[in-house]
Amino acid sequence: MGEVLSQNEIDSLLAALNSGEIDAEEMSDANNKQVRNYDFKRQTKFSKEHLRTLEIIYEHYGRLLSTSLPVYLRKSVQVSVVSSEAIVYSEFTNALFNPVILGVVNFQPLGGSIIVEMATKLGYAMIDRMLGGEGEPLDRSRDFTEIEISIIEKMMVVCMQLMREPWKNVVDINPMLERIETNSQFAQMISPNDMIAIVTLNVRIGDVEGYMNICLPFVTLESVMDRLNTKFWYANMQEQKEEDLEEYIEALIKRVDVPVRAVLGKTDIPITEFINIQVGDVIRLNTDVEQDLKVYVGNIEKFTALPGSSKDKYAVRVTSVIREEE
Repeated sequence: MGEVLSQNEIDSLLAALNSGEIDAEEMSDANNKQVRNYDFKRQTKFSKEHLRTLEIIYEHYGRLLSTSLPVYLRKSVQVSVVSSEAIVYSEFTNALFNPVILGVVNFQPLGGSIIVEMATKLGYAMIDRMLGGEGEPLDRSRDFTEIEISIIEKMMVVCMQLMREPWKNVVDINPMLERIETNSQFAQMISPNDMIAIVTLNVRIGDVEGYMNICLPFVTLESVMDRLNTKFWYANMQEQKEEDLEEYIEALIKRVDVPVRAVLGKTDIPITEFINIQVGDVIRLNTDVEQDLKVYVGNIEKFTALPGSSKDKYAVRVTSVIREEE
């Protein structure tokens, strides 16, 4: 129901019209509703809320890449989300140039796949770094060799495994890299008119900078579209308790391999005697036969022990623990 004017407001409006302060034609145009064309061939299936949730997911993914890739590349890596948009698949494929790096990823248990496009200069930088170089890209693009594609495939598998955690609040996925394509003509995995969401990441490896595009078809995400909202995403965030975090860290530390060595003793001999050592020669050490051995964990003296054997193998029996204060 429209707003009802009082008599004073009506009188003031008529006076303004008579004096020319208000134009009746302008008022009529202001009341006309704006009509916007709708393209039925390009239906909007990703709302702003969907795209914002995808940005949040891949912001988390970018942080994981920034901390995990340096382990393999021995180079600083910075990843940030640049944008997200919804377009038709043909617009994505038409913008590709050859050679290109396209990772086709099975997004199981969701039906369908996604595509990860990586800038070729990032691929060249990774290859150069993995083969012992400084991580510099090529001056001119060229086709990738089979060895280079194999290296990129291994790095892409690492990147795909990192995608599981950011998606956990929406769906528990197990992304599997199916293949790497370097020709854009072989990327026709869905209909050209199908809608996709593209999340663009800016990746910086040392001084080399390029884009990584995550192509997410609507047909792949259709079953979980109702979960792609920030309210659902935050509601499913599982905050770990302090005790659980301590147990998790302790479990990780228990799996760390550290060298343990028992030292029988030390001695100094001339280099000529060392060269001429034969089987059966006796080397006099600086320790007594009944003296405890020193056992080192890494480079830290941690235990004392007595030598012996266990099941036909040399062994030591720990006799005392050396504390830090000792």
